[in-house]
Amino acid sequence: MSKLILIDGNAILHRAFHALPPLTTKRGRPINAVYGFISMLLRVIQDLKPTHIVVAFDRKEPTFRHKEYKEYQAHRPEMDKKLSSQFDDARRVIGAFGIPVYDQVGFEADDVIGTLAKQAEKKLGEVVIVTGDKDILQLVTDKTKVYLPIRGLSDAKLMGKEEVVEKLGVRPDQVDDYKALVGDPSDNYPGVPGIGPKTATKLLEEYGTVENIYKNIKKIPESTAKKLKEGKESAIISQRLAEIITDVPVELDIDNSNKWKLDSKNVLNLFSDFGFKTLTKRVKKVGEQIDQEKQGSLFK
Repeated sequence: MSKLILIDGNAILHRAFHALPPLTTKRGRPINAVYGFISMLLRVIQDLKPTHIVVAFDRKEPTFRHKEYKEYQAHRPEMDKKLSSQFDDARRVIGAFGIPVYDQVGFEADDVIGTLAKQAEKKLGEVVIVTGDKDILQLVTDKTKVYLPIRGLSDAKLMGKEEVVEKLGVRPDQVDDYKALVGDPSDNYPGVPGIGPKTATKLLEEYGTVENIYKNIKKIPESTAKKLKEGKESAIISQRLAEIITDVPVELDIDNSNKWKLDSKNVLNLFSDFGFKTLTKRVKKVGEQIDQEKQGSLFK
């Protein structure tokens, strides 16, 4: 069965940078995030056995969310220079693997991933999104799952619909409704002041969506209803910010996403340049395993 792996490049590089100790190339350039990214990629390939792989990245330009809400992500510290300097090297490695990269001005990687996932659901058997960002759990469907690192890069869990409900207390299609009510400190939008996770979960369990909550506002206890009325405008903008867009102007190239190769000459040369001795052994081993599996499947 065909399976597409969609990797959230920014999220995995961030996680790798903070999970691994400092590491530099022979020329003294920081490279620990790239090392961790590759290590995660190899593990994902071994665990999930994809036929197709793509990577999505954020862009530096402001997104529609920044334009709609000026305080969006305003509290986030500037990216560490030792991490930001590694993005070009990460793209070089991804290119050497023959993995396509997608991004789009005005949108986040989440939106690009959401769009590509919807397109892939119509053309491929299964989709798995690899990210450390829980917002992407709203994209989980019968055909799309999320591979979410739990601790650093060493432990990860495959999240389907049931796992999302278990973790968040709401269904995947309710994640943006939930965040419309409780907000998101990391992205710096407020939700409805005074409405916490327990109340939000209870309201969504009973009424399903934020829109339906407001339609039934007269049935809701007075103290909660007062908060909802006063925070309605904030709820609407928070939901707009939380919702992942799935119609970004990008087009998934199915054929191109199937041409990746781990142990190509380009990859081995780049690893030599970076000083990746252990990863060179791993990439050769996993590459040989993949070739053997492909060869075996031809004779079945």
